[in-house]
Amino acid sequence: MRPRRQGKACLAGALSSVLLLSGCKLDMDQQRKLGFDARSRLWPNGSSAQPLPAGVVAQGDLDRHHDATTPPPVTAELLQHGQERYRIYCTPCHGVAGEGDGMIVQRGFPAPPSYHTARLRAAPAQHFYDVITEGYGVMYSYAARVAPRDRWAIVAYIRALQTSRAVALAEVPDARGNLP
Repeated sequence: MRPRRQGKACLAGALSSVLLLSGCKLDMDQQRKLGFDARSRLWPNGSSAQPLPAGVVAQGDLDRHHDATTPPPVTAELLQHGQERYRIYCTPCHGVAGEGDGMIVQRGFPAPPSYHTARLRAAPAQHFYDVITEGYGVMYSYAARVAPRDRWAIVAYIRALQTSRAVALAEVPDARGNLP
């Protein structure tokens, strides 16, 4: 009989422990923590939000900055990729040829300027990259939709569109033998 009582006592102890611990609801949102505007005795200035030390750079920030300011070399592969990305993201408004006559515009959306205007032909490549990144006028930012490398590919393709209008047919190498 004695071992049976010990077993019952152990079982009762285990059950009471489980019941007590199940009453403790320790979720991650119930942590002891300081809000960004809370007072703190931890730091001499009394604030829980501390300024970053001088020279601190977020992880990946240097790579993002490099990608945003350094266009890749223009290759046939980059232009092909840029054309693909342009057709996906840009043609609805800007149109296939960059005239600002895309399907959305035909349905009543305000027309963007043609890439072939003197102002945009003279604009630096960084301008187009920045517009894709930050938006401009009624165009919203594509930073979350288009990767930096893809933005440069689109910019290279826009430049190819602009150049295609300024070149005489006689200057195109493959067309020289096909002229009438």
